[in-house]
Parts: sequence; structure tokens; C-alpha cells
Amino acid sequence: MSSTEDDRAARQAGSAAGDWYVDDRCTNCDVARQLAPGLIGEVDGRSEVVRQPRGAEEERRLHAAAFACPTRSVRRRDGRVAAEWDPFPLRLDDAVSYCGHTSRHTAGANAYLLLRPDGSQLMVDTPRFAEPLAARFEAAGAVTDVLLTHRDHAAHGRRYADRFGARLWIHEGDLDAAPDADRVLRGTDPVEIVEGVVAHPLPGHTVGSVLYVADERYCFSGDSFYWSRATGDIEVAESVTWYSITELAASLARTVDRLRFSWLLPGHGDRKRLPAAEMGRRMRELAARTRELRPRAVDFTAVRW
Repeated sequence: MSSTEDDRAARQAGSAAGDWYVDDRCTNCDVARQLAPGLIGEVDGRSEVVRQPRGAEEERRLHAAAFACPTRSVRRRDGRVAAEWDPFPLRLDDAVSYCGHTSRHTAGANAYLLLRPDGSQLMVDTPRFAEPLAARFEAAGAVTDVLLTHRDHAAHGRRYADRFGARLWIHEGDLDAAPDADRVLRGTDPVEIVEGVVAHPLPGHTVGSVLYVADERYCFSGDSFYWSRATGDIEVAESVTWYSITELAASLARTVDRLRFSWLLPGHGDRKRLPAAEMGRRMRELAARTRELRPRAVDFTAVRW
């Protein structure tokens, strides 16, 4: 047996000795690893429990991962993942909460709630739909708008918008994914859609990809770019670009100097908070790096989470 196989066997034995494990339905979406770093890791192209929890805080992290996982693959051997341990929506700061409960129909995309000064909320992309979740999400305030960043995350948009009595937004480039949208963004110019929230069309990942920037503080980037733990920087998923990496480079070049934010909140990949000046510097460097990329075949295994 090779050293790699020895290491994997040891990790599996350690996981088997404890309560928590990841079952074979895992799709390697990275959601669980974002919520339970150091406890769940990537092993041979899937998530795996690499260490059992020590104490209540680590138990809470694994429960969060269990409730967020799109395939419900993070499990306890005794089956006790009780509803009272569900932390979602999980407050990230005073205005943004993470919805958890990601959906298989959006490949485990992250979704968020944005609280506005008047007490209303916006939902950016969508978690899986369930009536108890909808009631929980609107508990902090009425949801007036559901903002889709692109076609890949549209699966539950209409259902949530109808449940909340909200407006559903998408860009014309991806309109076929939500043809009954209430508001359609057009072209590539930025537009303020509600006070303090600006949509920046960013074709590249898809034709109709959009960034939503709120209060010059929060950037909901969809799948256009994300924080990579592997590289410790902002990255584009060049190996999973459905439309054009060349167009994404052009979009970044056109948009990067208009952007100001300190919170990066992507659909896939990790979240990150940095000073706005530092984010700006990293975004300019990302734009420069993206100009050097060339089209390649789609390869999910090459994403640098």
C-alpha cells in the first residue's frame, strides 16, 4: 500500500471510530469544508471527516455543515442531527446572513439574506425550497427581492419570490433560466436596483452573470470569482466557465475600478472579509491574471477550493 493509501486508510479509520462521517453521495461542492474547516477536508476529490469534534463549538460547526450540505452527506452514525441544532440563517455580520440549506439543483450554491435599513431583506441566489425555511428566512424582515446572479442558481427563484411576494431579478443573457422574472437587467452598464444595491453585469461564467454590490461593503459575486483557501487569494473558476474566460477577463477589466467592497460573498467557493483597499488591490491583480488565461475544457476537479 502506498503512503497516500496508508494516510487515507488512517483517516477513514479515525472517522469510523467517531460519530461523524461523510457518506458516498458527496459531490465535492466545498460547502461543508467552508463551515467546518479542520474537521472536514478534501480527500481524493470528495469531502471527508478528517477529525472528530472536540467540544461544543466544533460540534456546532459539524451540525452547520450537516444542515448546509446539498446531499445531506454529513451525518452522525446514531442519526441524531436534530432540528434544534440548525443554525440557519447564520448571521455573518449586522446586515448579511448565510442561508445554508444548499440545493442539489444549484450544485450546492451559497445563498444570502441582505438586511436593508428599512427592515426589509433581499435574498441573493436561493437555498433549497421548503415552507419552514421560507418562514425562517423572512422572520428578520419581509423579503422584497430575490436576486439571481446567473442561470445556474435559478432553480428555486420563482418559488421563493412567489412565497415572499417578492420581485425576481435576472439578466437578459440568462433569461431563459427564469423566463417569468419580474425584473430583467440588460446590457453591461451598472444599475442601482434598490437604494444602495448596484447590479454589475459581468458576462463570462455565463452570458448573464451579475455581481450585486451593496453599500460599497458587500459583493455577491455568484460564480464569477471567489476566495480560495488553497491559494489564499481571490480566484476565478477558469476550469468551470460555461460562456467565455476571455469575456470574463474583459468584464473584470471594465468593472474592477468601479467596485468597492470589503466582504466577498460568492455562490461557490469561500467567503472572505478584508479591508476595502486590500480587496481592491487583489481584484486588480485578479483582473490582470485573468487576462492571461485561455479557454479550456470544463473540469470540475481542477477548481482550487
